[in-house]
Amino acid sequence: MDLMGIGVLLIGIALLVLAIYLARVLNNVASILNGVDKTIEQLPTQLDGILQETGNLIQNSNNTLADVNEKLGTLSPLFHIVGDVGESTRILSSSLVDLTASAKNKMSEADRDKQDKRLGGLYGTAALGFYTMRKTKMAKKRSGVILGKNLYSEGEKHTIAINKMKEEAKEAVSRGE
Repeated sequence: MDLMGIGVLLIGIALLVLAIYLARVLNNVASILNGVDKTIEQLPTQLDGILQETGNLIQNSNNTLADVNEKLGTLSPLFHIVGDVGESTRILSSSLVDLTASAKNKMSEADRDKQDKRLGGLYGTAALGFYTMRKTKMAKKRSGVILGKNLYSEGEKHTIAINKMKEEAKEAVSRGE
């Protein structure tokens, strides 16, 4: 064997080793592809389950959204009423501000004696109203008219007395009197 034969032999051995190595690599790739194939076979059933759950979730979300919209629809008139009340109070408060500003301007323009007379008349009117209210209250107390907080306690007393009379009547009937 000469050198050429040895070279061809070495090339043949190298190609054999390379073929064995490639066969093992391709065998590993084939097993990986078999695993991928099994995974892909299971994928449609898993996707069907996921899509079904997603559909249920979307349906529940739509139902919840419809319920929220319905409840907001019932609350909308209330919000409009609150807005109208707010607007009315704003108008009222601005009117009161204008009124107090004009009264302040009139009072500042009037001299001190007129201011004292006006305040004296105002205090006199308030004192007369207080005196009248107090006299009316005293007259009601003297006449025996029952006022608000005493009304409940008086009603309770009468209820107890009526229940007591009913019990006595039942006992009298049962004794044969």
